[in-house]
Amino acid sequence: MDLLKNIFKGDKVIWIIFLFLCLISVIEVFSAASTLTFKSGDHWGPITQHTFMLISGTLIVILFHNIPYKWYQVFPVFLLPLSLLLLAFVTVMGVVTGDRVNGAARWMTFFGIQFQPSELAKMAVIIAVSFILSKGQNENGAHPNAFKYIMWVVGITFLLIAPENLSTGILLFGVVFLMMYIGRVAAKKLLVLVGIIAASVLLLGAVVLAVPNNSDLPFLHRLGTWKNRIVNFTQDDKVPAAKFDTDKDGQIAHARIAIATSNVIGKAPGNSVQRDFLSQAFSDFIFAIIIEELGLLGGGFVVCLYIWLLVRAGRIAKKCNQTFPAFLVMGITLLLVSQAILNMMVAVGLFPVTGQPLPLISKGGTSTWINCAYIGMVLGISRYTARLTEEQKRSELPLQDQESFETEAIIGAAEPTAEILNSDTKFE
Repeated sequence: MDLLKNIFKGDKVIWIIFLFLCLISVIEVFSAASTLTFKSGDHWGPITQHTFMLISGTLIVILFHNIPYKWYQVFPVFLLPLSLLLLAFVTVMGVVTGDRVNGAARWMTFFGIQFQPSELAKMAVIIAVSFILSKGQNENGAHPNAFKYIMWVVGITFLLIAPENLSTGILLFGVVFLMMYIGRVAAKKLLVLVGIIAASVLLLGAVVLAVPNNSDLPFLHRLGTWKNRIVNFTQDDKVPAAKFDTDKDGQIAHARIAIATSNVIGKAPGNSVQRDFLSQAFSDFIFAIIIEELGLLGGGFVVCLYIWLLVRAGRIAKKCNQTFPAFLVMGITLLLVSQAILNMMVAVGLFPVTGQPLPLISKGGTSTWINCAYIGMVLGISRYTARLTEEQKRSELPLQDQESFETEAIIGAAEPTAEILNSDTKFE
């Protein structure tokens, strides 16, 4: 028991949420990966690979939650330029060689493992924005220069991600906007940004309508796909069910059939019918399979897990006495929960089709590892807040009862204290 306590440190509720998501993932991916099993001829291959990713991801959680949170501030120093370089390389190679998967150049392959540079970029941006917002915080809000630095970081990243993965770019930008609001960036600057975004959306809409679907223009080859998805989403309700083209819009149709044929308790794990018709049943549309097999109760339980994660992260952030860990834990959780909400909205027909997996549940490679690293960071910050609580209790104890805290104080003193790692130092 002591060994388990030493390994699984940090907020117990976060651990419970993480383990529940992993358990649901193993069950549902095993069921939903029928198309992969058919293609490979290996019944156990897909789930064995996914289970390995989750087990190795759990090791990543354990590793990251043992790293003092102040060291996270160093990550963008090498992660940001590396991810931007890889994003540029993938995008350019997609244009030069035409080597794309499902019409998009988002992946690189290292030793047979597919890797998405955008996942690294999202982590680097969230940490960098948390670091920038933490500098010079006072009673009046964020430092005046924070907005400018954040726009440079996010703007460059967005321009490299959006041509091949617009939904990821928009999701990241939206989370950063929420972080700036939480970080008390001047309301006037945020309103100006909203105006610029609105104008950009109108301009992009005009370009999408003007450019033909089969355009081969560099960096604009996805315009036809975006146009078709928006048109299908806005006009879908006008098509009678009997005339719905299940061949052209198979993913949408079979996802809705999966949900419509479910009930309160579902068909039970392993009994999905639509998994054999959904090409991305184990990834982008796994929430539809969850509802089909686990029913409305199972789908509602998954929604509650993500909401619970957000609420718990908010409580952890409130306990922080430094701004950087508070912004970081909220940024990470907003990213995970926003992506989950977007995935579930697509599955139930409330949003145009995108390529966003369900965090910690969908079958994935690098995305699973990165999401596990996020959970590890949140747990690491929860350990820090737990120590703050103990120190507060120590200050309330009589002098003779304080000796038991000496060892912990020594450990805390061993954390990095250089000025570059002080989250509340001001801009030069």
